[in-house]
Amino acid sequence: MPDAPTAPAPPAPAAAVPDTPPFLPFAVPDIGDEEIAAVLDCLRSGWITTGPRTRQFEHDFAAYLGGAEHAIAVNSATAGLHLALEALGIGPGDEVIVPTMTFTATAEVVRYLGAHPVLVDADPDTLNLDLAAAEAAIGPRTRAIIPVHYAGLACDMARVLALAAAHQLKVVEDAAHAFPTLYQGRLVGTLGSDATVFSFYANKTMTTGEGGMVVTRDADLARRVRLMRIHGISQDAFERYTSTTPAWFYEVVAAGFKYNLTDLAAAIGIEQLRKIDGFSARRQQLAQAYDAGLRDLPLRLPAGPGPGSSHAWHLYVVRLQAGARLGRDELIRRLSERGIGTSVHFIPLHRHPFWRDSCALAPAQFPAAEAAFETMLTLPLYTRMSDADQQRVIGNLRELLT
Repeated sequence: MPDAPTAPAPPAPAAAVPDTPPFLPFAVPDIGDEEIAAVLDCLRSGWITTGPRTRQFEHDFAAYLGGAEHAIAVNSATAGLHLALEALGIGPGDEVIVPTMTFTATAEVVRYLGAHPVLVDADPDTLNLDLAAAEAAIGPRTRAIIPVHYAGLACDMARVLALAAAHQLKVVEDAAHAFPTLYQGRLVGTLGSDATVFSFYANKTMTTGEGGMVVTRDADLARRVRLMRIHGISQDAFERYTSTTPAWFYEVVAAGFKYNLTDLAAAIGIEQLRKIDGFSARRQQLAQAYDAGLRDLPLRLPAGPGPGSSHAWHLYVVRLQAGARLGRDELIRRLSERGIGTSVHFIPLHRHPFWRDSCALAPAQFPAAEAAFETMLTLPLYTRMSDADQQRVIGNLRELLT
């Protein structure tokens, strides 16, 4: 006779799981009730594409910079860089100097126009464009230079503009990280380049979700950018559809693009711009706290601004020094295990297969960018980050590196 079935043993009590703090992301946008209300108002208005709110955003942004600049809203900084170079006449066969320490958009817009990006090394201290390397890269086909204000610290624009003038080059500033940044007492966007392009991507110092702004004092360039951002059409949709008299006629006068910013995005941008000074002050506080809490660790801290200048602190990038207990990749992994998100800015362009192969690049051409990349990581820094959040990052770095 088979054994009678027996009831299963009760499960052992679960071991107590210690409370773990929530994951601390690398970046979080700071969206408040004001932005939410502005978007709802826009939805209720019946006008959600490029229209009155986009125009207000452009006006407000230009006013923030001092009022002398034309500001043209676009759907990304990538679009803005493309439009600025197109308006300056960059085309097939031309060369444009671009730093390797940047996001791929800075170089790819050059390729959009059939031109060739010439990548140059980073300054070993600031990680901005190495101006000696840039000057050495100038050749007979060089038409423009794109300085990138890395992490929110302005390039030495006096030297950039002098170099450009000496070689008759156009200058388009990639200011995706640099709002608001001061250089020698003046805001980036007012420094005398041909155009400056800002980003309002989700992790930037202010956001519209996706979006950007082209800024210039050149009225002809501004007209061209406005024309080309909406299909090269002579009259925009807002003018046609809000006219009180028949205004259906328009002309396509150039093969343009679809790069306009929507009123939904602009509604967010209007409110974010009103908060930007507070956002900037909070980022300064967080950067100063990192400086104080990390200064005795085996880390190279970010370069600070010079006299009369400021740093937007879009990114706080540290570099491990020789002899640190952990390498960069292991430190990132350990921090992630402890619920702390980090990133790396940037994998230099010359390391990416497309740019490496299409431009025949080798690491030896970029010693400063190579050395920085091997040791760098970007710490969390965003305006919604609490002091306790930041102390958690500092405390974990201290445990892992000492």
